[in-house]
Amino acid sequence: MIVGLTGGIGSGKTTVAKMFHALGVPVYYSDLEAKKLMVDSEVLSGKIKALLGEESYLDNKLNRSYIANKVFTNPDLLAKLNAIVHPAVKDHFISWVKNQEFPYIIQETAIIFENSSEDRFAKIILVTAPEKIRIERVVSRDHISIEKVKERIDNQWSDEKKAALSDFVINNLDLEKTSFLVAEIHKQLLKLSSFTSKF
Repeated sequence: MIVGLTGGIGSGKTTVAKMFHALGVPVYYSDLEAKKLMVDSEVLSGKIKALLGEESYLDNKLNRSYIANKVFTNPDLLAKLNAIVHPAVKDHFISWVKNQEFPYIIQETAIIFENSSEDRFAKIILVTAPEKIRIERVVSRDHISIEKVKERIDNQWSDEKKAALSDFVINNLDLEKTSFLVAEIHKQLLKLSSFTSKF
């Protein structure tokens, strides 16, 4: 059973993903794997350079700040970049899934609803947090301006819109409460996966 785990920038979805992983659940970190593929695949890096320029890479590493500055203020360019990267990540994910034996697996991914891929998941978990806290977390983590964070938030759907389409919502403010919710959702997903496997 494939479960999607999503949330806006700064919501703490990676923290939640790690909590599931600690419970033994295989987790595929889409953003991390995408960055690896963008460096390791010559085909992908060639397409990205053609789209965004040679400056997209520095010393054979992703020039993340350059790429972010180019795409997060240009929805058309962001869509073109996603059209290059997402199919490669999808193929990599499919081959990864084949090697997993746990009752369910989680794909942690920033955008599920934005690119209409919700039908690929049996269940979807949304991680939320107040916008002010999300901005503070990203400014502290990425050392970028509040304006830059707001630009990225504006490129994603609102939590309210995503919550209406999600099966579980975790408001990630207090780590103890978040951990408790993760454990409860984990129990439900184990029950669901054992039920669906009988049919």
